[in-house]
Amino acid sequence: MKSTKRTQTSQQKISRRKAMIHGSAAISSVMVLPRYVLGGPDNVAPSDKLNVAVIGTGGRGTQNMKEIIRQKDCRVMAICDVTESNDYSRFYYGGTWGRGPAKEIVDLRYESDDSTKDYPKCKVYINHREMLENEKSIDACIVATPDHTHPITAMDSMNLGKHVYCEKPLARTVYECRMMAECAKKNKVATQLGNQGHSGEGLRSTKEWIQDGAIGEVREVHAWTKSRARVGRREGFPEAQPVPEGLDWDLWLGPAKKRPYNIDYTPYTWRGWWDFGTGSMGDFFCHNADPAFYALELGHPTTVEATQYGNTDFTFPLASMVYYNFPARGNMPPVKLTWYTEMMPSLPEELAPGEELVGGGQGILFVGSKGKIMCPGWAGDPVLLPHSLNENYKRPAKTIVRSKGHHRDWVDACKGGEPASASFEYGGFLTEMAMLGNAAIGSGEKLYWDGKNMKATNTDKAEPFLKPEYHNGWTI
Repeated sequence: MKSTKRTQTSQQKISRRKAMIHGSAAISSVMVLPRYVLGGPDNVAPSDKLNVAVIGTGGRGTQNMKEIIRQKDCRVMAICDVTESNDYSRFYYGGTWGRGPAKEIVDLRYESDDSTKDYPKCKVYINHREMLENEKSIDACIVATPDHTHPITAMDSMNLGKHVYCEKPLARTVYECRMMAECAKKNKVATQLGNQGHSGEGLRSTKEWIQDGAIGEVREVHAWTKSRARVGRREGFPEAQPVPEGLDWDLWLGPAKKRPYNIDYTPYTWRGWWDFGTGSMGDFFCHNADPAFYALELGHPTTVEATQYGNTDFTFPLASMVYYNFPARGNMPPVKLTWYTEMMPSLPEELAPGEELVGGGQGILFVGSKGKIMCPGWAGDPVLLPHSLNENYKRPAKTIVRSKGHHRDWVDACKGGEPASASFEYGGFLTEMAMLGNAAIGSGEKLYWDGKNMKATNTDKAEPFLKPEYHNGWTI
């Protein structure tokens, strides 16, 4: 927050000069300051506020923005989006989102509160580089653009010393994830991946139970999603359509190859296209497989392979299974992790007829030598199998530090506190594993994995899926 403090100090000096210039008003009475300058239980002095910019204000970006404007010690001072507004009525978010609606939300929030009503209006930009150049007092950025522009926007921000919260997945390829994590470390900035369940109680309970030996040794894990990328199967690019008013199509494409606009790319079906998104693995792996990496401390796998249905050169498969083999770690045995898209693992024998896994279409199942743990998606609360074990098991002490909230932990880290638990050091590796699965899907090969060097040692077919080509002058 050093840049904020410098800026606020100079602003306070200017305010004092202005008061002096106004002569009699300043001499005859106590200087009148806005309430938020005075501090207090519900008011935070400007020098203590984290100045946040939001890059990408679609459905998810706006939800992140709403979390930040609830924080008394934060101020959303700028937003950036290549789209003025978009209709999300066909998507689960619903409503209309974009830089226009986002600005309305921010300004209304601050105008309606006496402690913030004197804030300057939120600045609005189309190009994030222009915003970063002009708004020097930005301390931190939220990145919620489509997947293919995450690395550019996040690394541009981090290289200027800005803290970054980036929506999942961190990037489209293993290489980009690695570069983003290294960039965060180099610039000593606070980071957080947007896998919100990582800050929940369920994740920590699951790890504590496994460490306590509740189900014995874990050698097998199944994680799944019943939600596939929404674009469907395509064998080519869609036909050209007029670019909607208020959309900068060239900026939206960013490093991707040039092509005409079509509504099947944006505002939200981009995730199903290889050039822009990461399919269902990018959408859900960092949520639903997270407990396995956290609780079992998984490192790089030795092999990864996939089976799939419906994959093309343009769009992700309609269904897939990805198989990871992880070596032993310390006193923990090897683990085979299977990921399912649009499919589910076999029901455990401990479930009664008609009983389903918790979480339904989103979840994870740990198979141990003494029992099983099932959790709903987004690292939800664990349940032991058989049910008699769940009823009789004495829960261990809560030894893992609990979270104050996914966004709150990041804000505290930005202000000099402990690193957020899904920082890019952890979140980058987790996303690497998701993107490695996509490389197995795209290449059609079993990959013998050299994690240190980011290389499949047995084939070159995975290379295009491990490190992307950038176009139109964009680089990281």
